[in-house]
Amino acid sequence: MFSKGDKVSVLDEAVDGVVLSVQDKQVTIETKDGFVMTFFVNELIKINNTSNLMDSIKRINIAEAAKEKEIPKPRSFVKERKEKNEIAAPEFDLHIEKLVPNKRGMSNYDILTLQSETAKRHIEFAIRNRIPKIVFIHGVGEGILKAELDFLLGRYDNIAFQDGNYQKYGLGATEVYIKQNSK
Repeated sequence: MFSKGDKVSVLDEAVDGVVLSVQDKQVTIETKDGFVMTFFVNELIKINNTSNLMDSIKRINIAEAAKEKEIPKPRSFVKERKEKNEIAAPEFDLHIEKLVPNKRGMSNYDILTLQSETAKRHIEFAIRNRIPKIVFIHGVGEGILKAELDFLLGRYDNIAFQDGNYQKYGLGATEVYIKQNSK
């Protein structure tokens, strides 16, 4: 099967070499690094003289491995600037799943009413406690809750509101600013 001068590769190791001698089921090879090693016949495979093909496959594998090991560059993005003493605005999630443990049996009207009353309760609390800014997370959906929230907020004289920070919330939030009266 193997004869002197054949190029061989070891199956379970990264060792290539040239056959020096064959005795029964053992083959002695000289590796590319100049080491003499003995293996059983079933541990070796003969390499054809298509070394160009093998070299190109090794180069591809090395290039792929190097590409995988590259450290990915961190994505750059603009952070929202905050003053050092600025306190984060409280966020209130108006999704029904966050308000009740189980919405089964509730109609759409009941759900919207509960969400509106919750928003109104948070607005009243913020006004009473002089909280300057709050954020309502309402999600995108069909826009019914957002429209209801806009209607509710429009009824207050001392409140300004706008869409929430897009980078942080996407299109699913409204920032509410409460103008404080000096008393």
